[in-house]
Amino acid sequence: MTAPRPSTVVIADDSVVVRGLFARWLGESGRFHVVAVAGDGETAIEHTARHHPDIVVLDIDMPGLDGIAALTRLVRQSPGTAVLVTTALTERNAQLALQCMTLGAVDVLPKPDSRSGLTLSLDFRAEFLSKLASIDPARSKSAPADVEPALAPALVPGSVVDLRPLITIPPRYLVIGASTGGPRAVARVLSDLGDAVHNLTTLIVQHMPPLFTASFADQIAAQIGVPAREPYDGERLARGTVYVAPGGRHLGIDRRLGHIVASISDGPPVRFCRPAVDVLFNEAARHLGSAALGLVMTGMGSDGTEGAASLRRAGAAVIAQDEASSTIWGMPGSVVRARHASAVIPLAGIGPAIRALVGGGHGA
Repeated sequence: MTAPRPSTVVIADDSVVVRGLFARWLGESGRFHVVAVAGDGETAIEHTARHHPDIVVLDIDMPGLDGIAALTRLVRQSPGTAVLVTTALTERNAQLALQCMTLGAVDVLPKPDSRSGLTLSLDFRAEFLSKLASIDPARSKSAPADVEPALAPALVPGSVVDLRPLITIPPRYLVIGASTGGPRAVARVLSDLGDAVHNLTTLIVQHMPPLFTASFADQIAAQIGVPAREPYDGERLARGTVYVAPGGRHLGIDRRLGHIVASISDGPPVRFCRPAVDVLFNEAARHLGSAALGLVMTGMGSDGTEGAASLRRAGAAVIAQDEASSTIWGMPGSVVRARHASAVIPLAGIGPAIRALVGGGHGA
């Protein structure tokens, strides 16, 4: 079998040191070929137009045409190129990074806050290479070979009918898990829920670092017009409110003094994730049962598969986003292959499907 060709990459960063490091790491990996580097947005656009790379690594803060302005033109000019945004981890940059994801960036990678942290961190190097491998458009869309033919009927777009036999009451809680490509997809679903969002208590685990999750919650609140925030430990969960897991901490559900509350913990990572979808789903299964509806969306890895099994055993339904509309069909694909998905639905159909299930809804 012929080895796959290396993925082509353009690196855009105003730091010579960063450009050199990224290029060396990518070259040493054997999976990537850096075709050009740029120190500003205009040059990045020129290189992209010339080379049509698989991936552009784009810094937000650059002289002249900055990353956000460059991204808008890159997405329009080269829709087949995946853009990974890199930025220092600050509150301002977290807001800008989320704006980039709304504009079409596939993912965001926070850079260490010092040059020594960048050059010496093996963890950052590993995460950098892992993210690029996951977003590579030449590889990330391929379906795993072990998907069984018997699953084909469940993959029919809009197969909402598969959900209904599993729902005895309209769900009152929506628990969502997402990773790469998630912010844009989650926001789309919440927007598509319309008035039904007011009849649900929504909890989201989106794999993101600290600061980014708070900005994500603010973005949701501004976009759909409902309260959205990171909850505190023991906060009573309210209907019509969206709760986002704090970056770097687990979000779960507990029952205290007769009330359903948020549980925030610093427990160890689960499947290398903190926050972990499995934590939220497992606790939702334990305390909510069939009153919960699980939704597993685009993202790499298998976080959420074990929790989806728990939800199904508790009588709850689980929707998986379909492959075609996912940036990466890792998490939802894992749920489907494990046969824990009640239905597999394209992004555009998820909101309407949930809206139909919720109906008039009930109080939380």
